[in-house]
Amino acid sequence: MNGVLIPHTPIAVDFWSLRRAGTARLFFLSHMHSDHTVGLSSTWARPLYCSPITAHLLHRQLQVSKQWIRALEVGESHVLPLDEIGRETMTVTLIDANHCPGSVMFLFEGYFGTILYTGDFRYIPSMLKEPALMLGKQIHTLYLDNTNCNPDLVLPSRQEAAHQIVQLIQKHPQHNIKIGLYSLGKESLLEQLALKFRTWVVLSPQRLELVQLLGLADVFTVDEKAGRIHAVDHMEICNSTMLHWNQTHPTIAILPTSRKIHRSHPDIHIIPYSDHSSYSELRAFVAALKPCQVVPIVSRQPCGEYFQDSLSPRLCMPLIPDSVQQYMSSSSRKPSFLWLLERRLKRRRTQGVVFESPEKNADQSQAYRNSNQAKKWKLSSWPGDLKKQPCYHPLKIKKQLFPNLCSKEWNGAVSFCESQKNVTVPTAPLGFSVHLRSIEEKFICPKTREDIGLEPPLVLRGDGPATTGNQSAWVGHGSPLSHSKATPRLATEFRGLALKYLLTPVNFFQAGYSSRSFDQQVEKYLKPLLKYRQESIE
Repeated sequence: MNGVLIPHTPIAVDFWSLRRAGTARLFFLSHMHSDHTVGLSSTWARPLYCSPITAHLLHRQLQVSKQWIRALEVGESHVLPLDEIGRETMTVTLIDANHCPGSVMFLFEGYFGTILYTGDFRYIPSMLKEPALMLGKQIHTLYLDNTNCNPDLVLPSRQEAAHQIVQLIQKHPQHNIKIGLYSLGKESLLEQLALKFRTWVVLSPQRLELVQLLGLADVFTVDEKAGRIHAVDHMEICNSTMLHWNQTHPTIAILPTSRKIHRSHPDIHIIPYSDHSSYSELRAFVAALKPCQVVPIVSRQPCGEYFQDSLSPRLCMPLIPDSVQQYMSSSSRKPSFLWLLERRLKRRRTQGVVFESPEKNADQSQAYRNSNQAKKWKLSSWPGDLKKQPCYHPLKIKKQLFPNLCSKEWNGAVSFCESQKNVTVPTAPLGFSVHLRSIEEKFICPKTREDIGLEPPLVLRGDGPATTGNQSAWVGHGSPLSHSKATPRLATEFRGLALKYLLTPVNFFQAGYSSRSFDQQVEKYLKPLLKYRQESIE
């Protein structure tokens, strides 16, 4: 993995391990080669700065969301904040790295001085004519692509290497040509060969989309039989594929790379065409910039000793501004699952069922109400009118559950709410004992539920009864209800206990009582209520 965390700054370049990113808050991508995108995937959820071409490839190939991609124009300077209040800023300039489509160098300027991160690049003298580098700026730190920083490795220029490839193809006029490439890079070489030999270059559909984006000459196709030059994945160039290709047509393969690769077949040719700077080019580049220090990007290949004669005196590192320190030390973006958990824990929980209390019948006489109350008590195991009962339940009873229990018509649904959430409790036809599940039903002891005869609640199939009196619309999970006959849901001996269960506070369910202990607790709690109800009936 090639990437750096720039010390004493919130800047990270080609570094995508958030666990090890520490104080990094600004993330930059130099190009789309896989060794610079390790850890970068579709789950990335922070602002990311890159060139426009890299931005397109990043979204297409790695599916990174566009909302996090910040495309910066190449050759222009951009001002970015270094803290959360905009007090400290830096200027970043993108310079063409001459490596692959979309590859750039980053020139950072701020309180930390001037830092140049080359990424992977192939040096050409015209780079020093870039406006950002022509002003005689002192480069304090140079992060250098040291891939080929080896005095023993002598590389030709890309023009010279391209000429070697042309000569090799000319020696095999009747052969098909397989050129092994990485997924990105050397598209200009393919264009040059197509124009030289006046032939189509066969590409994969993915690579064809890329060259169309780059605006290269119209010399590319996906038709396998259209041309003799084929761009293939470098991993396909091996002994077995060479044998297969040569069975159908004489074929040679070319690997344009500076890396040392074993030749597994005599028709595989390795040409030192490299998109990385040679040792001599690196020496010329560092000598022209005269940075205060050189930091190798490929850490396993130290190279500082080769440039000691080209360095300027080192300067003291300035202090980090307070606002930047706070920005770097502030908590990074919370993981989504922690945020959702925190939000869920803060959500207000509704404690049980709350009913609204009707006042429209307040003008009825006390005698009439007592009489009506006695009739309902005899007809059903559930309370028919709760408005005159003393509220011993901890939750305030706001509405009558069954406004007309004696009626055989279905009267729709009654809405109730404590925390402004819509909940619906259906009224029931005469003779039906409806089970209600409160929001805290998970605290009910399973043994207690079994002992008192509770069955699963009624559920409504479809959108609800289309007409009143449609008893078949209500179906229990246990046994189906008859449309013509009302089947009691509780055994007679448990009806009184069911009433107690309905009026028992939620906190009685949390302890998980056995049935016997539960009865004793409920009897003690509801004794005043039952006494009052008995007096009302008498």
